[in-house]
Amino acid sequence: MYSLNVPVPADVARLAADLAMDLPEARPRAREEHTLIAKRLGDDSDLSLLTARVREHLRGQPPFEVRVSGVDLFRDAAAGPSPVVYLTVESPELVAIHRTLAAEFDPVEGIEGADYVPHVTIARGGSPERAEQLANRSIDPVTWAVTELVVWDAERNLPTTRLSLPI
Repeated sequence: MYSLNVPVPADVARLAADLAMDLPEARPRAREEHTLIAKRLGDDSDLSLLTARVREHLRGQPPFEVRVSGVDLFRDAAAGPSPVVYLTVESPELVAIHRTLAAEFDPVEGIEGADYVPHVTIARGGSPERAEQLANRSIDPVTWAVTELVVWDAERNLPTTRLSLPI
């Protein structure tokens, strides 16, 4: 499965890792695994064609801002262990990119399209009570400028292509 991701800066990954320490029974994301998915792109075996389609639909996309502003949770995840505790993400531009690509690449039911919630996962599973407590915690917001997007290969857990903005 390929996806288009927003690189997460080190201070956001560090924040997520620090918060995960309060969820000892949950499975945290490793610091280098923190992602912000803009849109899942599917399993197309022709990566160059897939990347060309993304470039075509995002042509002219300028750099934009993303803000991590709080902690929340999905009590019942669409897939995988629950609950999922995450950093909330605010970015009208990211949501617009998702909508543009959802018109071209089939949305994954239950998590994309109208159900899309931009977020950075902190941890999955573990105690629902501890997850609720962490979801009520305040954090200092972190804002950053997105100057590139990454086509990510989930099977190999690595970036395949970097797209500098503007595309």
